[in-house]
Amino acid sequence: MNQSEAVIASSGSQSGAIDLQHFLLCGVIMPASWTTADLTFLGSADDFGDPEGTWSPIYDQYGNEFTVTAAASQVIQIDPAGFAGVRHVKVRSGTSGTPVNQAAERTLTLVLRAG
Repeated sequence: MNQSEAVIASSGSQSGAIDLQHFLLCGVIMPASWTTADLTFLGSADDFGDPEGTWSPIYDQYGNEFTVTAAASQVIQIDPAGFAGVRHVKVRSGTSGTPVNQAAERTLTLVLRAG
């Protein structure tokens, strides 16, 4: 297993870009402080994961935004199949329709496995 940090800035709702090359997202370790919100994810349509490039919400095969129920100090399991083929990802606090700004900088730990 490997880990990567996803940092959401104070008063922000999205992390920076995370390169998942050769890995699949299989879990998130939530920080002890978290402004209440579920997690959703954005994938990059840009091969290089350019932060200024095109990012789109990740949806499941049924057309639903891929949403994870989240709370502070949790270890959340995620089915890695939902991220197969996703090279770059951003974590969002809230949904595409209702993003939730965090009250302070938050660091989430992404748990990755070889893909």
